[in-house]
Amino acid sequence: MNHLGTQRLETDRIILRPFTVEDAPAMYRNWASDPEVTRFLTWPPHANVGVTEFVLRDWVSHYGEPEYYQWAMELKSIGEPVGSIAVVNSQAEGKLSIAEVGYCLGKAWWGQGLMPEAARAVRDFLFDRVGYDCIPAGHDVNNPKSGRVMQKVGMTRAGILRHSGLNNQGLADIVRYDMLSTDPRP
Repeated sequence: MNHLGTQRLETDRIILRPFTVEDAPAMYRNWASDPEVTRFLTWPPHANVGVTEFVLRDWVSHYGEPEYYQWAMELKSIGEPVGSIAVVNSQAEGKLSIAEVGYCLGKAWWGQGLMPEAARAVRDFLFDRVGYDCIPAGHDVNNPKSGRVMQKVGMTRAGILRHSGLNNQGLADIVRYDMLSTDPRP
């Protein structure tokens, strides 16, 4: 493993970069306050921008850790973040190296292919530069659009884990996907 921490990555339309506390107004406005965006997430909509600032201070405090991966998805055309993508769980012991990815995108940008574009950049970074062997992800069975992102990145559906997750809807069946570093990449 070659942990590098959250590095700046770039795609055609997106800059993936570390968050700053100054991103709080855009994060709050673009996705963190929206109950439709947070419907299938594990955290509630932020009540005010102060909550967003609190969360960002915590995230920023971890950027010195080489195993911490939390990106702001800055849309180049508007110059502000519209979502986030992160390693939400990882294991690296001996031959086992897994980086589970989670993501969130503001509703105004749904259906434009931005999340698959960002996820492919993160996938390539985690496999090629960091050295993870497997990237899993999961989504609530009632949120199939998240599964489409996973499919577009090249992940394979592994199955459904019944009552294995909690989100803002309550107890959830989770559809699991994964991808190995040796799998073909779309």
